[in-house]
Amino acid sequence: MHVDLITLYFLAIGTLLASSAMTFWEHRTHPARSRQLRILAAGYATLALGCAAASFRRDLPGAWGAATSNLIIVSGYLLILHGVASLNGRQHGRASAGILVALALTWALGGGRWLELIWSYASAVPIAIACALTSRELLIRSGGTGLQARRIAALVSGAHALFYAARAFVLPWLVTSFGHGVLLVVGKITMYEGVLYSVVLPMTLLRLVRDESHGQLVHESNTDYLTGVGNRRWFFEEGARIVRDVGASRPVAVLAVDLDHFKAINDRHGHQAGDDVLKSFATIARNVLGPHATLARIGGEEFAAVLHDHDGVRGQAAGESVVRRFAEAAVQGADGAVIRATASIGLAVSDTHAPSLGVLLASADQALYRAKSLGGNRLERAMPAHRDEVAAHPSPTHEAHR
Repeated sequence: MHVDLITLYFLAIGTLLASSAMTFWEHRTHPARSRQLRILAAGYATLALGCAAASFRRDLPGAWGAATSNLIIVSGYLLILHGVASLNGRQHGRASAGILVALALTWALGGGRWLELIWSYASAVPIAIACALTSRELLIRSGGTGLQARRIAALVSGAHALFYAARAFVLPWLVTSFGHGVLLVVGKITMYEGVLYSVVLPMTLLRLVRDESHGQLVHESNTDYLTGVGNRRWFFEEGARIVRDVGASRPVAVLAVDLDHFKAINDRHGHQAGDDVLKSFATIARNVLGPHATLARIGGEEFAAVLHDHDGVRGQAAGESVVRRFAEAAVQGADGAVIRATASIGLAVSDTHAPSLGVLLASADQALYRAKSLGGNRLERAMPAHRDEVAAHPSPTHEAHR
């Protein structure tokens, strides 16, 4: 089926406007990314306006039509760059302003004499730069949610940048070698490629935002609202997975933690002070144990952690460091009093039998009970025990967890 250039122009304009409308609509359901989505929607709409202006560029005298439409189109690409950069908390304001100023000067100084050369070749340079920067922004974050969508969007934007770079630097050689008929062919290819870009990039960026929102919801459902560490359900799911996957080949340490005399803190200083003590402990434990520890609040003042690749020596050193750092910390109560609290920790380490998380936690709980009976503010290691023995004699604190 033969499709003329005007039809392709209208198709590109229509897809850009549709993408703009869908992106703008999505900003209402993703408040955390509302600003970025509105910027992207403005970018697609500006590109549509630029394409519409380009179809009528010959109706204006001199270079005015070509220069105006080119500046509008480049502004649309720069808005897309700004929206994508904002997803990373970054901006390219100076670079964007510099690109627009350079393009305007190019048209002002050379538009009257080299209108067709600038329109066919030089006008593609800022588009290539803007799309290359957009692709780079999408590749900056290599982890987290939406990784697949980021890679696809980066590929689409990068391919668009390469295409326009080829228009600027390879097309002149092709025209010289094969004649001006190449320009018409490349013009149609440009519109086909533009239609694909105007569909795939917006849909992929919307997928990216949706994946991020879903990831945030999952994170919130797995996080204790007060302390910011994991919650009970997440701990038993993630901890069981770690023990199952690595426990047979590498050591795994489990820490069972209970804050000493916590009820007395609540009774004396109030529940707000108690909450501050819990948050203080969570912060200290997270900093000491590191980002790879599976740390969670599993009860009122009870915490637990799974440390993979930690044998008895490393696990004890990590737990004792938490005990020491927490005992040295102080929390300012609402009544102005300085509150100092301590914690007791029980440590259990997997052996070649690769016990389950439940067995390890039960052993750690027994050690925790012993630490508290010895006065608290200390770490005690679990005695070696077989699976059946631990199951037959669960610790009092483990029973309380149930």
